[in-house]
Amino acid sequence: MSNNNNASGNAFGVLLVNLGTPDEASPAAVKRFLSEFLHDPRVVDMSRWLWCPILHGAILPIRSPKVAKLYQSVWMEEGSPLLVYSRRQQQQLAALLDVPVELGMTYGNPSIRSGLDRLKQQGCKKVLVLPLYPQYSRTTTAAVFDKVAKVLKSQPEIPELRFVNQYYDHPAYISALAASVTDYWQVHGQPDYLLCSYHGIPKRYADLGDPYPEHCHGTTALLAEKLAMPREQMSMSYQSIFGREEWLKPYTEQTIADLAKKGVKRLDVMCPAFSVDCLETLEEIAEQCRETFLEAGGESFHLIPCLNDNPAHIELMAALVRQHSQGW
Repeated sequence: MSNNNNASGNAFGVLLVNLGTPDEASPAAVKRFLSEFLHDPRVVDMSRWLWCPILHGAILPIRSPKVAKLYQSVWMEEGSPLLVYSRRQQQQLAALLDVPVELGMTYGNPSIRSGLDRLKQQGCKKVLVLPLYPQYSRTTTAAVFDKVAKVLKSQPEIPELRFVNQYYDHPAYISALAASVTDYWQVHGQPDYLLCSYHGIPKRYADLGDPYPEHCHGTTALLAEKLAMPREQMSMSYQSIFGREEWLKPYTEQTIADLAKKGVKRLDVMCPAFSVDCLETLEEIAEQCRETFLEAGGESFHLIPCLNDNPAHIELMAALVRQHSQGW
């Protein structure tokens, strides 16, 4: 695709976007990150005059030191797992496509603004925004759109934009997920049960029209079909529940405990909504949920890694770029 960088300065570039991560595993850095994240009305839509005192008076002071310790337990030599794997994705996709590919995070660094600026410096008059969320949600994908629009709002000339809304049912995505499972099983053997755990959202958001649960169910059904997995040996649940209101159910931790109590001895869990391993997979699932499963009577618990920089995942991203940049 290298011929896109033509002499007329009409090049197109790709902005990969993920949620973001603290700059370091310290309470201060975590507090900065959580403050930006939890201030977004797409994430918490409570009235600001009610929410901000709760956020700054209770949540940030109490949660930041606790979450910093959790980050410390998964931090890699090169930095936060989410950023390390995202950088690898960016570099490998750029090499495969031979077009400018930059990385931006909805919250924290590198910012969406810096990613768009770098594409502009490389002469990109057209930008394909690829949020790395297979299943659309207002809390993730729409938040990326908002941030891109906010950045461009103050600029005299904006690039021609295209935006990938979702790819939950893309054949290359389902194939990459299925291959990651079968590859894992070839090495570690098969479980009694496979659970797909997705990041949760408040049930109210779905009731108001967020299609996220339908997308999650769609991915799970297509994956079960691809794996030829009986549905009595495979299901889905929602993790990372926050606050007091009802979220999408069933909840992952309760589901895992129930499976152990029903006699499942070996449980494998995968997280299809996460494009890279991060705090929610490496600590919440691999540590907290493992403990829950073993305490409830289970014997063996495995986290199947996210797609990360797996070649099939990079090929999926390339397929999405080719599909959505047609005519450019």
